[in-house]
Amino acid sequence: MTQLPCPYLNAAVELTDEREAHIRAKHPELLPQHRDHLIRTLADPDDVRRDTRFPNSLLFSHWFPDVKGGKFVVVVVVADPSPTDRYWIVTAYVARQLSGGTVTWTRP
Repeated sequence: MTQLPCPYLNAAVELTDEREAHIRAKHPELLPQHRDHLIRTLADPDDVRRDTRFPNSLLFSHWFPDVKGGKFVVVVVVADPSPTDRYWIVTAYVARQLSGGTVTWTRP
């Protein structure tokens, strides 16, 4: 398991071996080649959205011009409520455009 810094949450976000394997299998355009982009998306997102279908999930996104000719990397983080205050990545993927969710923060 890897702990990734996330200033927006003021906490570390877990990337378990199982979830990393899932992302590699289902989204090979992202991992392993763009692992650094996944890390940067959590550390320096362009925006953060609350998933409307899963209210305890946040979608962090960042635009990267070098991913498939210019795409967003989206990292989905589940926030387990108190008392654990655990944050973990459930999935991550590449998107042409952003849709869904309610924007909770945008880079000024």
